[in-house]
Formats: sequence, structure tokens, C-alpha cells
Amino acid sequence: MRAIGYQTPLPIENPASLQDINLPKPVPAGRNLLVEIKAVSVNPADTKVRRSATPEEGQWRVLGWDAAGIVVATGPDVTDFSIGDEVFYAGALDRPGTNAEFHLVDERIVGRKPRSLNWAEAAALPLTAITAWEMLFDRLDIRRSVPGVKPSLLIIGGGGGVSSMAIQLARVLTDITIIATASRPETQEWVKSLGAHFVVDHSKPLAAQVAALPTGSPGFVFSTTQTDQHVADIVDLLAPQGHFGLIDDPATLDAVPFKKKSLSLHWELMFTRSLFGTADIGKQGKLLNDVARLVDEGRLRTTLGKNFGKITAANLREAHAVIESGQAKGKIVLEGFPA
Repeated sequence: MRAIGYQTPLPIENPASLQDINLPKPVPAGRNLLVEIKAVSVNPADTKVRRSATPEEGQWRVLGWDAAGIVVATGPDVTDFSIGDEVFYAGALDRPGTNAEFHLVDERIVGRKPRSLNWAEAAALPLTAITAWEMLFDRLDIRRSVPGVKPSLLIIGGGGGVSSMAIQLARVLTDITIIATASRPETQEWVKSLGAHFVVDHSKPLAAQVAALPTGSPGFVFSTTQTDQHVADIVDLLAPQGHFGLIDDPATLDAVPFKKKSLSLHWELMFTRSLFGTADIGKQGKLLNDVARLVDEGRLRTTLGKNFGKITAANLREAHAVIESGQAKGKIVLEGFPA
């Protein structure tokens, strides 16, 4: 089967950083589905792994987690899917990725593709939807109250893929007031269109901007990017007994300043359930089915930002470069393999 992989971590400008290759077609066992990949999207996780993880000597590392496709074979223990089912999912960190014609995935982390979306639109959703949902409702639990505080949520890095889903989910599933950060006119309009009530500029100090809003101090902050640049402001602007969650990887994070306000700290990695085979791993498949239902009801929309064309090494290198520039708006998707 055709795939895109690498053998040595390299800068994305190097043609060997991602290459078109051929690999054996996998065979499903256990609860695995074999999915024919129709579209994939690119996430910061792809670029982080490509830059840092060296495959075993002589082996190829295939990246990619988000995917939409058709089930073409099933393992003997599969119970929830059949050949021909259209699915979408975000894969597992410790398995070969979705940048291939065929991909094996555990059925428990797979959802049924929204009927109202095409392949590219569906492939934009899974990883960001799972990450946003788990952070908002499993980690921060934004439906709970913070004493004496009007329900409000600050999302830092509002134009990114995860934030684009978090804004929508918070708006559709709760009554919380949403403050999103964005620094460019196009991303400011983007977050407003997704449902943010207020927008502040993360290129400027955040605490003073949030204090000027009629919301009062937020009880929840969700930081998706550049947390190390904003952490002092986050401690300052969060309400006492508030809750802070992040998904990025600051070089260091000093939690001591959180003590005075009794702030809670939550980290989210959507791969945790699949990496450790947790008892609730099946929640991810159910979550994706809920997302698909909300999409088909017209309550959520795809966060597809741009389609970069066919699934090839050249197009993936271009997508990685945009992700690494920090200028992506919404999700970058690639669709289909060349004829």
C-alpha cells in the first residue's frame, strides 16, 4: 500500500523529512478495524513527533492520526462495526499513523462519520473534538460552578483547531460565557463566527484586557498554545478557586503561584486512554458519535480551514510547514491518494 513516512527526524524543508513509500497492507486482529483512508488532517502532534521521534533502524515511521474512511475488514472480536461502515477517528499515539491507504484502529475509539459531511470535512474533526471535549467536560468540568463567579471560560489561542471545537462545544452544550483570544483580524472574525462572546488579543497582556470585560474574573481558563508566555497573566486573571487546563508543552511550568488562589491544574492528552488501555477507552468512540449527531443536527460545524489536495509527501510537507509557522486557521486536510 502507498504511505508517507520518514526514517530520520529532519527539518520540514528537507525532502527526506517525509517521503512517499510502499508498505505491506495490514491485517486486522482482535477488535481492530481495517480502514481504507479517504482523508486525513494534520495536527501539531504530527510535527512534534516528526521532529523528535527516531524510528528503529531501517524502519519507517508513518504519522497521522485524524482520518475519515471506510471499514474494509474487521478483526474477529469486533462487535460494533461492519464492512462498508463510514467512520472517523483520531487513532493512537503508539501505532502506525493514518498517512497510508489502509490503517488499523481499535473500534472502541472510532465514531460513525457524520452523514452531512464529506470526507475532508469529517477528517478535520476527531482529534480536536476529542481533545476539546475531554478538557471541557472530563478535566475542567466547566458545568460546575466556581463560588461567587459568573460562569465564564477563557480560551487561549482561539483560532487553532482544538480551540475552534472548544468554542463550539462550550456554546452548544452549556450557557457559559466564552472569551477567546486572537491577534489577527481574520482569526478574530473566525472565533466570533464559532460562538465566542468576547475576543481579546493574546499578543498583548491578557489580564488587563479580561478585567475590562463585563464578565468578571473567569472561573475557567483553557490554554492551547504558548502557555509559558501567558501563565503569569492566567494566575492573575483567574478567579479564586478557579480551574486551569492546558494541552501544549511548556519547557517548565511552575505551579507554586497557583497555591494562593487554590487554583486547580489540569493537563489533557487525548491519547492517554488508548496509550494505557484505560477502563473507559470506549468513551472516545461514544464521544465521536455525539459529535457526529451534533454536526448532523446543524449544531456543530466542521473546522476545516484548507484542503491541501492529495495525500502525498509533498503536500504533507507543505501542511507541516504551515502548522510549524503557527499561522494555521482551522484544520489542514488532505484528501485521497493520487490515481
